[in-house]
Amino acid sequence: MKSPEDLRKQVEQQARRMQQAEKDRPTLMGQTIYIGTLGLVLILPIIGGAYLGLWLDSLDPDYSAFWTISLILLGVIIGMFNVYYFIKD
Repeated sequence: MKSPEDLRKQVEQQARRMQQAEKDRPTLMGQTIYIGTLGLVLILPIIGGAYLGLWLDSLDPDYSAFWTISLILLGVIIGMFNVYYFIKD
């Protein structure tokens, strides 16, 4: 059987853990910033690939949309890797 002193220490420790968990809880602003950053690391490589592809396609009219489509797909792949590594950390 546990002594009253052991029970008191256990209750105090649990209370400290609960207070720390309450302090560490993410806020609405923090979650919004996290989701916004997640969207940017996905979308920016796609947009960059589209613009670079359009520019490369404008240099040589023989390739109608080869570079644009290729670089958009490459941007999607890079964006997915970015999201994976962003969530992983």
